[in-house]
Amino acid sequence: MSIVHDTISKIKELLNKNCTIERVQPAVFASDAEANLVIVTLVCPDGNRHTIKAYREEAIAVREYIRALLK
Repeated sequence: MSIVHDTISKIKELLNKNCTIERVQPAVFASDAEANLVIVTLVCPDGNRHTIKAYREEAIAVREYIRALLK
């Protein structure tokens, strides 16, 4: 499995557990020039926060995945 697939799988798994995306840094609809690092913070119903970091190509893929979720 690639790192990109693992990162998106982690996000999907948390969303399936009714966690919600609290914050994406930089903003998902910001310029792709800022996509070298993306930090996604998810909050679960039990109050736990999960922070997932993605770098370079992985960051671009994560942003595209989240953009598709928001459409």
